[in-house]
Amino acid sequence: MRSYVVTGGRSRPSRDTLDLVTLLIAAEGPPLTGLGPEERRLTELCRPGALSLAEAAGRLGLPVSVTRVLVADLIESGHLVSRGPIPSAGPPSDPHVLQEVLDGLRARL
Repeated sequence: MRSYVVTGGRSRPSRDTLDLVTLLIAAEGPPLTGLGPEERRLTELCRPGALSLAEAAGRLGLPVSVTRVLVADLIESGHLVSRGPIPSAGPPSDPHVLQEVLDGLRARL
């Protein structure tokens, strides 16, 4: 029942690009007036820095599907900005680069 009330009866977000590792960042500017308690809390959680959608759902104690709906609404209203996760860097494919790094480290020791 609570999930139904929190999302206004919607079960799908307005945008389909949000996954568990989407990073959420609170936008500067829009006032929090008119937001529900969960939306306000979600915005406050994202203020210190980026938070993944999965982490936000866990901290709110809400299912990911419900959090996804809230996040989509907050992005549309300008309260949140989303960004894909930063891809992890792979090892360089050129062994020459690794040798130069090793030589540079040895020179410092």
